[in-house]
Amino acid sequence: MTADAIEGRLRDLGGFIREQRRHARLSLRKLSEAAGISNPYLSQIERGLRKPSAEILQAIARGLRISAETLYVRAGILDESSASPPADLVDAIERDATLNERQKQVLVEIYRSFQVENRGREPEAASGA
Repeated sequence: MTADAIEGRLRDLGGFIREQRRHARLSLRKLSEAAGISNPYLSQIERGLRKPSAEILQAIARGLRISAETLYVRAGILDESSASPPADLVDAIERDATLNERQKQVLVEIYRSFQVENRGREPEAASGA
């Protein structure tokens, strides 16, 4: 990955975190307290100036009450194809103008939880047939 691509990914990640924080109606200070990281460090992450570790992303996700997996994918730590629902499902949810960002996130998280719950079951058993 080129330096420009990494820089762009960090800016996208930071923007996503900022957007989620605003949707959760949390100040930068409140999220930094909830995540157990410093206010300046969180600010640098949101501006794309710092590359947070997986542990920091997990703490931020916990503070935002979203899936850490979502942040891992956005940071490039986890491959989206192995972590996410089918792209067409996610695309449909993301394009739905009647839902806010938090609702979209919750729908994807619920779907993932069902996948985890049903992993290893026979398809008929998983469907309730």
